[in-house]
Amino acid sequence: MKSLYSRIVVTFVLIALFSGVVALFGVNLYYQQSLKSYNEQKIANIAKEIRSLYGQSGPIDLHAYFSGIASMGFQLYAVDEGMKGTFYGAPFKRSDIDPSVVRRVQSGETYIPTSKFVTGLFENTIRHSVGIPFQTYGQTYALFVRPNMELQFGEVRTLAGLLLAGTFLLSLLFIFVFSRYIVKPVEKLTEATTAIVQGQYDMELDVLRRDEIGNLARHFSSMAKTLQKLDDMRQEFVSSVSHEIQSPLTSIQGFAQAVRNEPLTSEERDRYLEIIEEESRRLSSLGKQLLTLASLDKEADIIKKSAYRLDEQLRQVVLQTEWQRHEKEVLVELDAPEMMITADRQLLNQVCLICLRTASNFPIPARRSASR
Repeated sequence: MKSLYSRIVVTFVLIALFSGVVALFGVNLYYQQSLKSYNEQKIANIAKEIRSLYGQSGPIDLHAYFSGIASMGFQLYAVDEGMKGTFYGAPFKRSDIDPSVVRRVQSGETYIPTSKFVTGLFENTIRHSVGIPFQTYGQTYALFVRPNMELQFGEVRTLAGLLLAGTFLLSLLFIFVFSRYIVKPVEKLTEATTAIVQGQYDMELDVLRRDEIGNLARHFSSMAKTLQKLDDMRQEFVSSVSHEIQSPLTSIQGFAQAVRNEPLTSEERDRYLEIIEEESRRLSSLGKQLLTLASLDKEADIIKKSAYRLDEQLRQVVLQTEWQRHEKEVLVELDAPEMMITADRQLLNQVCLICLRTASNFPIPARRSASR
C-alpha cells in the first residue's frame, strides 16, 4: 500500500465500514431508548388479545386455535404443566429456555425478553419471545408468542438487504473511480516535477480547477516559469561573463603584441602598458565579483560607492577597447564634459564596457562615429 491511490481507497473503505458500525450502534441506542419497550408491549398486547379471543369464542380445540393464530403470521410455543412443549407455526431456530422462566409464567408472570441489542428483534428464539400465562379447561400453559418476521417482513428484509449490499458495492465502485479522479492531478504534478528535474519547463497542468489541487497546479506552473527564467538568465549570465572575460584578454593580447612587435614611441609604449595593467586589474576584479555573486542572493551589501569623475572613466573605457575597435574599424569620438558622480566604479565600468562593445558589434561599411 505504497501508492496514494491505494491509501485513499483503503481509507475510504475503512471510513465506510466504521460509519456502518457507528450507525449500527446509533440505531441500537435509539431502539433501546425509544422502540424496545413499545415493541415488547405491542407483542404482549397481541398475546393477551390471543388469550382474550380464545375465552370469548366458547369451547374450541386449543391446538386448532393456536394453529389458526400461527397461520396469521405468528410463532407460538405452548408449555403445559408437565413441561411438555408444542410448537405452532414456523419452528424456532433455538428452543432452549430456562424452566424457571416457564414456571414463573405459568404462575401468572408476564415474561419480557431482555435483549440488549437491536438484533434481538430478529432473533428467532423462544428467549426473545413474550410469555404469558394461558388457562383452559383447568390447565395452565406458558404461551410464548413472537411475530414471524420471515412471514410478515420477509420481502422487506430481502429488499433492505439488497439495498444495503447494493449501496455498499456502489460505494466501493465510486470510491475506486473518484479516488482515481483525486489522485490523477497529483500524478501529473509528479510527472511535471520529473520533467523539471530533466530541464523541461513546458508542461500542461489543469489550472482551471477552483480547489486546492487547482491552486497547487497554478503555483507549480508559476514556479516552472520562474525556474525557466532563472535558467535562461543563468545561460545568459554565463555567455555575458564569457564575453566580459574575453574582452580584457583580447585587449591584453593585442596591446602586448603591439608592444612586442611594433615600433612604438616611449609614450605609446607606456600608454599600452598602462592599458594592459588596467585590463589585468579589471580581469582580477571580474574574478572577485564572480566569487561574490552569492552575496546578491543573500542581499549582502557588496556595492561600494565612491565619488569620481565620470568623463575620465568614459575616456578610460574608450582606451581599453581601442584594440577591439581597431580590428573592426570602429571610430569612437568622446565628447564628455567634466562630471562628478557617486557610484560603484567597478560595476559601472562593466556597464560602460558592455554598452560600448554592443555598439561596436553593429555591422558597418567602414567606420562608425559615436558621441555622448
